[in-house]
Amino acid sequence: MKIAILAGGLGSRLGADTEVRPKPMVEIGGRPILLHIMDHYRRYGHCDFHIALGYRGEFIKRYMTQFQNLDGDLSIDFTSGDVVRQERFPVDWRVNLHETGDKTLTGGRILQLKRHLDDGTFMMTWGDGLSDVDLDELLAFHKSHGRLATVTAVRPPARFGHLEMLPDGRIVEFSEKPQAAEGWINGAFFVLEPGIFDYIDIDPDVMWEHAPMRNLAADGQLVAYRHEGFWQCMDTRRDRDLLETLWAGGEAPWSIQ
Repeated sequence: MKIAILAGGLGSRLGADTEVRPKPMVEIGGRPILLHIMDHYRRYGHCDFHIALGYRGEFIKRYMTQFQNLDGDLSIDFTSGDVVRQERFPVDWRVNLHETGDKTLTGGRILQLKRHLDDGTFMMTWGDGLSDVDLDELLAFHKSHGRLATVTAVRPPARFGHLEMLPDGRIVEFSEKPQAAEGWINGAFFVLEPGIFDYIDIDPDVMWEHAPMRNLAADGQLVAYRHEGFWQCMDTRRDRDLLETLWAGGEAPWSIQ
């Protein structure tokens, strides 16, 4: 199955990390977060990627072109000039990189991928979020509902301690909850049918999360797959540090290290 990854945003809230590179190339555990996302799909047998480029897209092109030499170990015989690559794991990815404009919004980027994706069901996600969502279960859920679009609904990670209080102010519970107790948000990790392109205006300034998703919902064509497990976006340096800490401690739920 084809996988679309939107990797063209500015990522300005990451500060210096994105001054010279796009947010999907910010590293977690010495590897760009984009590769962590792709590896998650690979483990479920999905290796045909279509990546929508924008801000500093040339950085991603250069990295992918040089990936085989940059990832894993190299053995170099300076006498013969032979170079033997020892990869970390077998990589059978097919990576297609598509320029979609530096300032194009998400809907416009998706629409520009139409000619590459409109031949059947495809998956889509952002280039800055990690999860341990079961992609087999997600796909089965999508197929069982017969709608144009399925979005993975997640509970937002709690940033602060949770308080349960009585009317007089006394605290009866204090806990550091890993996920918010209430509410669901768009966690990306979509499964989509080609019919979704009819919901995106030709104007490249449209956001997928605005009119297209609202209209899909209004027409009964959008369903949510509830994911109770791990999910974390990388919007800020705090988010990046959290993901780095999980990786360094061998507690990265999204990946098999």
